[in-house]
Amino acid sequence: MQENLVIVESPAKAKTIEKFLGKEFVVKSSFGHIRDLPKKELSIDIENGFVPTYEIPSDKSKLVSELSKAAAAAKTVWLASDEDREGEAIAWHLTEVLGLSLENTKRIVFHEITKSAILKAIESPRTVDLNLVNAQQARRVLDRIVGFELSPILWKKVRPALSAGRVQSVAVRLIVEREREIINFKDTSSYRVVAQFYPVNDASKTLFKAEYSERFATKEEALQMLESCKGATFTVEGSEIKPSKRYPAPPFTTSTLQQEAGRKYSMSVSQTMSVAQKLYERGLITYMRTDSVNLSDLALNSCKNEICEMFGESYSSRRNYTTSSKGAQEAHEAIRPTYINNHTIEGTAAEKKLYELIWKRTVASQMVPADINRTTITINMSGNDNKFVATGEIITFDGFLRLYSESHDEENVEQSETAILPALEDGTQLLAHAITATERHAVPPMRFSEPLLVKRLEELGIGRPSTYAPTISTIITRGYVEKSNKPAQKRQYTQITLKGSHITEKLATENYGAEKNRLAPTDIGMVVNDYLEQNFGIVMDYNFTAKVEKEFDRIADGEQGWNTMIGEFYGSFHDLVNKAITTQIEKNTQVRVLGIDPQTGYAVKARIGRFGPMVEIEGNDGEKPRFASLKKGQLIEAITLEEALSLFSLPRTVGKYGDEDVVIGIGKFGAYVRYGNNFASLVKGDDPYTMTYERAVELIESQKKMSAAAPIKTFDNDADMAIKNGRYGAYIAYKDKNYRIPRGKKAEVLTYEDCINIINTTKK
Repeated sequence: MQENLVIVESPAKAKTIEKFLGKEFVVKSSFGHIRDLPKKELSIDIENGFVPTYEIPSDKSKLVSELSKAAAAAKTVWLASDEDREGEAIAWHLTEVLGLSLENTKRIVFHEITKSAILKAIESPRTVDLNLVNAQQARRVLDRIVGFELSPILWKKVRPALSAGRVQSVAVRLIVEREREIINFKDTSSYRVVAQFYPVNDASKTLFKAEYSERFATKEEALQMLESCKGATFTVEGSEIKPSKRYPAPPFTTSTLQQEAGRKYSMSVSQTMSVAQKLYERGLITYMRTDSVNLSDLALNSCKNEICEMFGESYSSRRNYTTSSKGAQEAHEAIRPTYINNHTIEGTAAEKKLYELIWKRTVASQMVPADINRTTITINMSGNDNKFVATGEIITFDGFLRLYSESHDEENVEQSETAILPALEDGTQLLAHAITATERHAVPPMRFSEPLLVKRLEELGIGRPSTYAPTISTIITRGYVEKSNKPAQKRQYTQITLKGSHITEKLATENYGAEKNRLAPTDIGMVVNDYLEQNFGIVMDYNFTAKVEKEFDRIADGEQGWNTMIGEFYGSFHDLVNKAITTQIEKNTQVRVLGIDPQTGYAVKARIGRFGPMVEIEGNDGEKPRFASLKKGQLIEAITLEEALSLFSLPRTVGKYGDEDVVIGIGKFGAYVRYGNNFASLVKGDDPYTMTYERAVELIESQKKMSAAAPIKTFDNDADMAIKNGRYGAYIAYKDKNYRIPRGKKAEVLTYEDCINIINTTKK
C-alpha cells in the first residue's frame, strides 16, 4: 500500500512539488475541476434549497478512475489544490467523487511552491473548509440561475443565440456607458497661453516656461490678451519651494499586476494570468490570485539584504502594507518572487518580463521614498489681475526610483509641464522672450483598455481577482465587445505668438484619436445592455453586484447560509423574469431613423438584422427595400446619414479588365472583386468602398496566378500525377513532364486511367 497520495490541480504543479517530497509521496494532478454543473441543463433544484446536481464530464471519467484507484491504495490522501475558494471547491469535489472521508482527508495549502512551504504545510494540515466551498458554490449557482433564466428571454426578445451573465453584463454596461459618453462628446477648443521668461539681470537669458491662469474660448480673445502683453511688465510675486516625498507602490495584488503588465507590456489580462500561473507552478513566484499587499518576514528580510547589497543601507526602508478591502478573500501574501535573491529567471520572453516586473515591484516597495523639491513661481503682469504660474520639480534623492517607477493610466487632462526652475526672489523683474497662445481641443473620454476596466471593476467592488480575466474573455467571445484599433487622425490647430512687439499666426498639425486594443461595444452588445437595464435593473445595478460579493464573503466567513442568500435574490429576480416573458418589446426601440435618402425620398434606418448590424432604405409601392451591412467599427447609435448612404455605393464598377467590367462588392463570403464569372477576395487592409482600379487589378492577377498554380485534380494512388490549369488551358503533369489534353475531353472528369492512356498515346 502506498503511504501518501497528494492531489494537486495541474501537472506542472505536481512536477514541482514531487521534487520536494520523499519516496513515500506520490503526487497526481486532477487537471482542474473533476466535476461541474452540466453545460446544457440548469441542474439546480430551485424548490429544495437550490441544491446543485454535478456531473463528471466524459473526458474526465478515465482520470477519475485512476485517481480513485490511487486513493484507495493510499493510507493518507492529501488535497493540495490552490488556496482560494475555487481551490477549496476542487478539494471538496475530490472528496465527494473519490469517496474520501472529510475528517480523515488532509487538506494542505501554501502560497508558494518551495520546499520549506510544502514541508510546513505537511506539518500542519487541516480539513476541507466547507464555508469557503459554500462561498464558491453560491457564486456558481447564482451565476447559473442568472444565465439560464435570462438567456432564453434574450433569444425571444432580442435575437437568437444570445446569453447573459451576472458580472459579464455589468462589465458590458461600463463599456457601453463609456461609448455613449464618446458619442455624445462635443468637440470644443480653447487657447492656452504660455510665456517664456528670463530674469532682467540674467546675461545668459536662461528661459523657463509659465502658463497664464486663464484660457480663452476664441481666437479673438487670445489675440486681445497677447495685445495687452505688449509693453507690460512682469514681476515675480512669489517663489515657493516645497520639499516632498514620493513613496513606492505596494507589492502586487492580482488586479494591480494585471494593470501594470497591461500598461508596461500591453499584455492582456488573460495573458498576464496565464504567464503568472506558469511562474507560480514552477515555484518562482507566490500564489498569483490574491487581494493582499502583505509580505512575510522572510521576504522583508530578503528584500533588505538585496537592497543593501545593490545600493547601500541608505536605500533600505522596511515597510509592511495592509490590505484596504475588508473582504479580501485571499489575504495571505502579495505576489512576490519566492526567492528574492533570484533577480532573473530562465523562461519565455513573457515569463522573464513578468518575473522582472514582480521582482522590481517587490524590492522597490522596501526602499526609501524619493525626495523631491516642488517649485512654484507666481508672476504678476501689469494691468492684469490674472497671473502666470510656473511649476517644476527636482528629484534631490532618487530612492526607490533608482529601481522601479510605476506606470500610470492615460488621463483625459493635459499634463502640466514640469521642469527645473531658477531660484528667484520676490520682486524680480522678468522679460518675456515669447508669449504663445496655442489652440487646444478638448479630449473625449477614452475607451477602456483591459487594465483600466479591471481598475474600474475593482473600484466598484465588482468581481474578485480570479474573475477579471474570464469576465473580459467572455464578453469578447460572446461578441458584445471587441478590441478596437484606430490609426491616428490629423487635424490643424492655430498658434499665435507675440515676440517683441510683433504678433505672428500659423497653422500647425497634430495627431489625435489613435487607439490600440481598446474595448468597444458592438451593436448587439449595446442592444442587449439596453434590454437588460430596462427589464433587469437588479442584475445590472453596480451596487447590487458589489453587494453580492460581500454576501459571498459573509458565507466564506460562516456568517450566512448560502442557500438563504440565493433564496433572497431569487424571489425578486424570478418575478422580473416572469414579467419580461409577458411584456412585448417595442421593435421601434431597436430601429434608428437616420433621415431621408435624397435620391428616392425614402427613409434610411439603422438596425440589427438577421446577419448583423445594417442600414436600410425603405421601399414603397411594392418596391423592395435596399440593405447594406455596417463596416467594422461603425455603430447603429453613432452612424450618420451620410455614412449610411455611402454604404449603398456597392457594388461599384471601377473599370475594365480585358473585355470584362471590374466590379467591387460585398457578398455572402465577404468583400470581392469580380470580372466576368471570376472572383478575387479582398485581403485584410483593403476597403471595398475606397479601393482603386489599380489595386483591384493586382488582386485579379494574383488570383489568376494562384488558380494557375493550384491543381484542378490530384490522385491519391499516384502523387506524381496531377491535372493543372495553364496559360493555354488544362494539361496533365506527370513526373516533370506536361501532356496536352485532347480536344473534347473535360479535365474535371478525367480518371487516373484516362490520364495514363493520354500519356501513353501522346507522340514523343
